[in-house]
Parts: sequence; structure tokens; C-alpha cells
Amino acid sequence: MTKTLQQVIEQKNEQGEKAFIPYIMAGDGGLTHTKETIRYLQQLGATAIEVGIPFSDPVADGTVIEKAGLRALAEGTNLHAILAMLEEIKEDVQTPLILMTYLNPLVHFGLQDFVKAATKANVKGLIIPDMPLEERDLIQPFLEGTDIALVQLVSLTSSKMRIQEIAEAAEGFIYAVTVNGTTGEQRDFQDHVMQHLKEIKSSVSLPVLAGFGISNRQTAEKMSEGIDGVIVGSAIVDALHRKDYDTIEQFFQKEPVETNL
Repeated sequence: MTKTLQQVIEQKNEQGEKAFIPYIMAGDGGLTHTKETIRYLQQLGATAIEVGIPFSDPVADGTVIEKAGLRALAEGTNLHAILAMLEEIKEDVQTPLILMTYLNPLVHFGLQDFVKAATKANVKGLIIPDMPLEERDLIQPFLEGTDIALVQLVSLTSSKMRIQEIAEAAEGFIYAVTVNGTTGEQRDFQDHVMQHLKEIKSSVSLPVLAGFGISNRQTAEKMSEGIDGVIVGSAIVDALHRKDYDTIEQFFQKEPVETNL
């Protein structure tokens, strides 16, 4: 079964456009603010929205996202509250939502219970950066029969054989990580990164989106050449924190929109 997340990305590409997925940290500024942010990004035309779950030890996150997570935790944000909030707004949100979370909060919640709650909240994708491919059976059986795609990450150091193994197990899209290290804005990307993305695209059937380190529209456009789109995290999180909506809207090539943020 082709899941909704993959379908939405492919439909975007069929229209001659690249997919654009902004990342936000749930609870940064409070969950009411998160609700309005999701509506705002939907209005701008996000292909999907990646919703980060705050965690005290975010090994893949750079400084901007780590600080956002700590602010969210200070607000009392937790996974139960986030899922309840998403269920509350699901009738208003047609844009697919992807949860990015570390494994520990899911285990603490209970993996089966988490999948049930995420399904009720109309979540369409799940990214678990600290769960290796070999451990996916911890949660994959509970995802069978749902519309939640378990997205897999491919690193710059992944071999062709490893990429093929990941592609065979992946759902939704392939998340191609463009830096060795944590998230955060990069000044430029070397040619070998672009070549790596093209090699991934040529060897998989799923859409390929690049993420980590994309700081502006020009970089986003360059990185999406030859693949299907991009994911932008730190630049969006930082702009939301500073209430710099012009920077966010530049990624969308849109006129300014009214916002309650």
C-alpha cells in the first residue's frame, strides 16, 4: 500500500514542483503556538510538516533545535500532550504531519499505544533518528495496516549496498542527510554531496528529500536539483522563535499571509 505521505510528495513532483517540508519543534512557545504554526505553514503551502518531539538528549540536533526543545520542555510539553493537540486540530489540517522523535519517548509511552494515539491524531509519517534499520521491528509491526510511513535516513557515509537495504525497508520518502553531524545551518555544500544525492535518487524508487543544514531558499533550490525536495529545520525554528515570518515565507515563494502568531 502506497501511503499518503508518499502520494502527496509524488503529486507535488508531478505538478512540476519540489516538495518542501518545514520542521518545527512542538511546544516551543507553547502548544497553542504550535497549533497556529501548523495552520500557518499549511496556509503557506507546505507539502508536509515535520513536528519535532522535545527530548532531553537530542543526539542528532544542532544548537538551534536543541534550545527549542529545551524551551518546549520548560513549557511542560510531552508526547501525550502533543498527540492530544494534534488530534484536536486534525479536522483543520489536511497537510500530512510527520513526527520526528527519539526512541526513548516512544518506549516510555508504549510503542503500541503510541501508534494508536498517532493514528487517532492523523499522523502520516514517523522519523526516529536513533533507531537503526536493524531495530525497526520494534515498532514496524504496530504500523502495519496504518497510514503512518516509517521514514528512513541515509547518511553521507552510507554505502550503495546500505542504501539499497534502507530503500527496501523505507516508506514515504528517503531522508537524505547532507552533513556528517548534527542539524544546523551550513554555509555551503561540496560537490560530493550533490553527487551523493543523485546516486541515491538513481538507486531508489521512493521520493528522495534532502535535509540538515539548509539555511535559505537558494540552498534549498540547489539541493533539490535532481531529487524530489528538501526539509528545512534550524532556519525555520530560528525564524519562528524570532517571529521573522519574512524569512519563512521566502522558502515558499509566497506573498505574506495573515497570521495569529
